[in-house]
Amino acid sequence: MMDRLEQMRAFTQVVTSGGFAAAARELGVSRSAVSKLVIALENHLGVQLLHRSTRVVSPTEMGLAFYERCVEMLTNWEEAERSVRQFHAEPKGTLRINAPMTFGAMHLAPAIADFMAQYPDLRVQLTLNDRFIDPIEEGFDVTVRIAEPQPTSVLLVQPLGSAARLLCASPAYLSRHGTPTHPQDLRDHSCLYYGHIASSRTVWTLTGADGEHTVAVQGSLCSNNGEALMHGAIRGLGIALLPRFIIDRAIEAGALTIVLPDYRSPDLAIEVLYPVSRHLSTKIRLLVDFLHARFRSM
Repeated sequence: MMDRLEQMRAFTQVVTSGGFAAAARELGVSRSAVSKLVIALENHLGVQLLHRSTRVVSPTEMGLAFYERCVEMLTNWEEAERSVRQFHAEPKGTLRINAPMTFGAMHLAPAIADFMAQYPDLRVQLTLNDRFIDPIEEGFDVTVRIAEPQPTSVLLVQPLGSAARLLCASPAYLSRHGTPTHPQDLRDHSCLYYGHIASSRTVWTLTGADGEHTVAVQGSLCSNNGEALMHGAIRGLGIALLPRFIIDRAIEAGALTIVLPDYRSPDLAIEVLYPVSRHLSTKIRLLVDFLHARFRSM
């Protein structure tokens, strides 16, 4: 039975990691050991579970169905083990966390510091960037994202809260160019947006008492970082649509003014993602619970 469990663990890790080498690193064994376990499982079942090529390893149709059952069975087995032995153990080891730059610096870093104060045996590597990463490929245990929800089959997604967005501009910009009174007026303004310069236009959706409005906007500044857009707005480069947690202080200081306050853009989801294979980890479970309590009322 234990041999079969090891074979199933090896097989599911290969599918989750996308290859034998990555699975071996995750399991802490050699690539050949992982390969032998998967071959033994295929021989036992009498079916081919994986398509193998020099560059890509992917599950067969039968392999994908078996993978889903294996994940369920291993989850139940590990949960039973943990409930008996160390479900309530103090978390130890290293947690690798990735998060967006601005949110990470302003809100997540203080939360992580408070979390570590509760669990002094824990080590944390916190990486902040605004690049859209593959958590499994880059080896992160936990990833925090603020974006439109995206479906995923290899990551568990735990909602933490939501981030309201506001249109804003500097008083100087509005004095020079006028204040919009309707979402469609934004087409005649310089708008600062998330994205790439190759995309000269982006679309904002705003809802008010007169219904939903979709507006194609354009402007002279785009960025993958909200603080960069905020500073552009403060300097009078245009109107920006930004999460409230980024611009609250600038609004309080009078450096920015809310534009079209009677219209609302869809909130962004604040989510924490982690690999399916790690959802029983005590340190991840405790961190997710901690972050959920911290940010649910944001």
